[in-house]
Amino acid sequence: MRLLQIDSSARPESSERSPYGSHTRRLTERFIRRWRAARPGDTVIARDVGQVPPHPVTKEWIHAAFTKPEQREAWMQDTLAESDALVDELLAADLIVAGVPMYNFGMPAPMKAYIDNIVRIGRTFGFDRALLPGDPYLRMMEGMGKRLVLLSSRGDYGYAPGERMGHVNHVDAGVRDVFHFLGVTDFHNIAIEYDEFADERLQASIAAAEQAVDALVDRLVMDTAGAKAAQ
Repeated sequence: MRLLQIDSSARPESSERSPYGSHTRRLTERFIRRWRAARPGDTVIARDVGQVPPHPVTKEWIHAAFTKPEQREAWMQDTLAESDALVDELLAADLIVAGVPMYNFGMPAPMKAYIDNIVRIGRTFGFDRALLPGDPYLRMMEGMGKRLVLLSSRGDYGYAPGERMGHVNHVDAGVRDVFHFLGVTDFHNIAIEYDEFADERLQASIAAAEQAVDALVDRLVMDTAGAKAAQ
């Protein structure tokens, strides 16, 4: 299997090693560490958009992306080179592990730039007017067996669906819905809360999230082994 680890926190260190570190990096590192212990032969590709953000979409990018590949000029190919590399990386991955902290109720700007670069007409989604007035979109990553794990963190608490702050949680839906649009529907998410409180509630939330990560890795590893045996 091939895993794609995406980190988007502005904090470069894990909170496991630094008191001012990132909780999402703590969770992605734990996930990958446990996965590698169970399946050392799998490939892990690390994409740190928090420290090396993708370029945002520009008018030139839009012009190039919506020009048919065979009609693109050299400058268009250059403009889309970074996006093409990100899409290639994503298409090659079986499991995407994304660390996405909540910044002002949404995802960090570098993660949004990443998403804007991988949502590509003709590469990850299509559009067929013949399907109107129904759903005209073609989910080009559908049926590939890809899984998405979202590992998040929040300063406050109660951001799960139906909880006190669930209506302003634009991280979970913002990531989940985009990947669902592309055809990735196997979605799992775990989050650390109470960061702003910095008390025993934060420590309890970290412990619960780490236990949940361990359990999820074990389940996905078992599912992977079962799927391979069934082939």
